Amino acid sequence: MQKLHEHIRGGILQLVDLFYPLFRRIMPHQTFRYAACGGFNTVLDIGLFFVSYNYLFLKQPQHVGPLTISPHIASFLSAFMVTFPIGFYLSRYVVFQETSVAKKVQLFRYFIVVLGCLILNYIFLKLFVEVFGWYATPSKLATTVFVVAFSYYMQKYFTFKAVEAGVD
Repeated sequence: MQKLHEHIRGGILQLVDLFYPLFRRIMPHQTFRYAACGGFNTVLDIGLFFVSYNYLFLKQPQHVGPLTISPHIASFLSAFMVTFPIGFYLSRYVVFQETSVAKKVQLFRYFIVVLGCLILNYIFLKLFVEVFGWYATPSKLATTVFVVAFSYYMQKYFTFKAVEAGVD
């Protein structure tokens, strides 16, 4: 399993770093890796949202026991179930490799930050779709702008922050 992990991680790093020379003058390497990995996960998230909303849930409310979940919220939750583990893997093993924080602590912190992202997604989707009357997919795109900015700063300075020797 370790060999598979190293192979996957190495392949991702090679692919991402292949394009870094084009961006070297405008951003640091780690920021580029975050943008590339985060961009991939964001496109995956939006794609899964679109497919779930239009083809899985057929733009219809979903009834789960006594709860009724709007199709845009159900779609964002189903996409989250796929993108959460992928995002953690990419953040831990591709973007923020130099961290000294234990994996369990990182996973917990990552979950806390992602919980914040979930709350922001929920609030913005409700606002854009149900208050402003926007279509669901453009609402998801607009929401993503806010959530990505929040996520980057929280992941860099909280979840995966590099701790200097003797400093916590």
